[in-house]
This record gives sequence, structure tokens and C-alpha cells, in this order.
Amino acid sequence: MGQNISRRDFSKLLFTGAAGSALGIGAFPLRAGAAASKRVVVVGGGFGGASAAKYLKKLDPSISVTLIEPKAVFYTCPFSNWVLGGLKTMQEIAQKYAVLKNRYKVDVLADTVVSVDGVKSTVRLKSGKVVGYDRLIVSPGIDFNFEAIEGYSRKVAESVMPHAYEAGPQTVLLQKQLHSLKDGGKVIICPPANPFRCPPGPYERASLIAHYLKENKPKSRILILDAKEKFSKQALFTKGWERLYPGMIEWRSASTGGRILNVDSSAMRVTTEFGIEKGDVINLIPPQKAGKIAFDAGLVDSSGWCPVNPVSFESLIQPGIHVIGDACTAGAMPKSGFAASSQGKVTAAAIARLFRGEVPVAPSLVNTCYSLIGPGYGISVAAVYKLTADGIVSIKGAGGLTPMDADDDQLSEEATFARGWYNNIAQDIWG
Repeated sequence: MGQNISRRDFSKLLFTGAAGSALGIGAFPLRAGAAASKRVVVVGGGFGGASAAKYLKKLDPSISVTLIEPKAVFYTCPFSNWVLGGLKTMQEIAQKYAVLKNRYKVDVLADTVVSVDGVKSTVRLKSGKVVGYDRLIVSPGIDFNFEAIEGYSRKVAESVMPHAYEAGPQTVLLQKQLHSLKDGGKVIICPPANPFRCPPGPYERASLIAHYLKENKPKSRILILDAKEKFSKQALFTKGWERLYPGMIEWRSASTGGRILNVDSSAMRVTTEFGIEKGDVINLIPPQKAGKIAFDAGLVDSSGWCPVNPVSFESLIQPGIHVIGDACTAGAMPKSGFAASSQGKVTAAAIARLFRGEVPVAPSLVNTCYSLIGPGYGISVAAVYKLTADGIVSIKGAGGLTPMDADDDQLSEEATFARGWYNNIAQDIWG
């Protein structure tokens, strides 16, 4: 892939599933006689972990790969906003592990890792079982800093003010609240400060909730109280809101009353520096950090995230352990499902080389993020990354944003690409 590839051609590459091979992912030759006894344990079966497990077996079937994931069904955060907008069902974003088990011979354990012993190279499971490894991949996703907002807690999130930033029961709860909303009600969405999972996610959510309200409860309104001064793809989102949902969505930055000081879940209200806002549905997305097992395993630094070697994603704190996905610090790469999958493939290739006694090579990495503003109105951002002395940086001129002057055909095409992107990546990882 040349560095001057156009954003439009890059989108087509992703849509057709060709991006992996164009970036060299999955094209690593194996040396005869690769060790059959090498053991890799992968913690977490999301975009990063499942990709790493599958591609380890594709690169070298002799590697013993154990994937530990407590959930039998993984609901993807990508496209969960489509469920809230009435454009998808929960079943359509459900992914299972049968193909990994049956076709690729990954040993999938439905269990939870409770501790990691980096000296003995073992993980202990909730069931009491102890599993040994030669290399460990940790892909735990995110956890939430509930204590950062006075009055908010895990209990409040699970009952009254869902964050819905882990797809599954939280998505269903928020959907039920939207269905119960009276016409003329107010929905408040509170995005966190950076860094957090899927930077455009809260704004796609506002868009698709607005679509649902416009179709079913047109007198209702959405207020976004943001902990930031700006957000991903802001100009494109704002243009789409003005066109599709005039007067329905209001966004306030941190300095204009968006920063949340505390919440009162019993009164369904939030307090900002500018006063109190009462909502009928409140979607509060708290600040985030690496998943719990990353803390328990000693993989996290003072930032709350996991520093890694950008060549192999091996921890800079615990040797022999690789951290991928939302939990790691990966330079210019955002925390997204596509980024996690890309990192999983690079890590699989690095480990395969290490098992052969070879040095991992500097990776090429890619990310793309599609957002739907309406059923036939899509936008995207895409980037290709390389490794430099400054870490992982984006390649200037590769990828890019949907043009501000995109016509209806282009916006419709982006929406089509979004659907194709999801089907393709889901098939690539779990299919």
C-alpha cells in the first residue's frame, strides 16, 4: 500500500477485506520444524484477543493456543449504537467461538483469569484451574473509573444511568429506557475526557438515538454534556445533525457547561459547573482505564494504561506478556475494535517469529472507524501507522476523513462500507 493512497480507495480496500494482505498482515512465511510445544494463553475474546488466537494458529498450527473468555457470546461495541437506533438487533452483533474451536483448534475456556504469575508463567482461573504459558497475551478491554463522578457507581450504571460502553445487558437497558421515554422527553449523553474507547462512539450514539426519536418520539431532545472541548469527526457530525435532526441535538463543551460534577440518580439529574440538568434518560459514560486483570497482573503504569513495545506489543513492565487492544498505550492509534484486531495480528506474527528464534519486525498497523449519522448517511476516518523513533505514528496522506463536501451518493456509499466493514471484520475474527 503506497503512502499516498486516497481515503476513498482505502475504504474500498477495507470493504473488500483486502486491507490485511495489503499491509502485510497474515503474510509471514513459516520455517519448517517450528516448535510444537510452545504455549500461548490469550486472555479476552474480543477484537484483539480473538484475532491474536486465530492468527497464531493460522501462522503456525503447531502452537498450542488457549483462549480464556468468560462469556459464551461476545456482543460487539461496534454496531451496538445501531441497536439503540433500531437498525440492528442484539442477535446481529453477537459473536461466538465455535469456528475458533472447531476449525482452528483453539482451546476456548469459558472461565475468568483471577491472577497471573509472571515468574512461574501461569494464570489461575476462577474455577481453580492453573494454566501454564510460554507467552501470554492480555486483551482485557476497559474498566471504568466510577469513583471519578460523585454519585455514580457500578450499581447506578446497572440500574438507572447505563453507560452502555460494554455491549450486552447495558445496551439492552439503555434501549428499554429509550423505548419507555415519553414523546417530548430529554435524553442526556455524557461522554468522558480522552483517552477512552471508540472516540466517535458517543456522537454516533447521539445520531442514531436521534434517528429513533425522530421516527417514534419527534418532540424529544438530546443534550450532550461533554468533558472535552472538541471531539472526533466533530465538523462532520455537526453537519449531519443540522441536516437530519435540526434542533434536536445540543452539544456543550466542557467549558460551556458540559463537565459533570456529580449526579443524583434518584432525581435523574446531573450537576455541571453551570447548573443542574434533569433528564428522562441519562447515558453517562465514565472515564476509563485498562481492564481489571491488567492491574492485577501489574501491567499498568500511572496513566491507568499498559505501556508496550510497539514492535511486538510486549509489556514494558512484565516480560513475556503482550498487551493489545483498548488496554494498551499504542502511540497515535485510537482505542477501537479495528485497531485491536490489527494489534492482535501483529502480536501473533511477533510471537510466531520469537518461537522460531527470529526477531519481530517493525509492523504496519491500520485503523478505520465508520460512524452512521442516519440509515443512509455514513462518515469515516481511516489511518495507516508506522513505527518511528517516536513510537507508532500515523502516515501522512494515508487514509483520511470523509470530505466535508461529500455528496449524497458518497455518504450513502460510506453507510454501505460501514455495513461491509462490520461483516468483514466479524467474519475475519470469529468466522
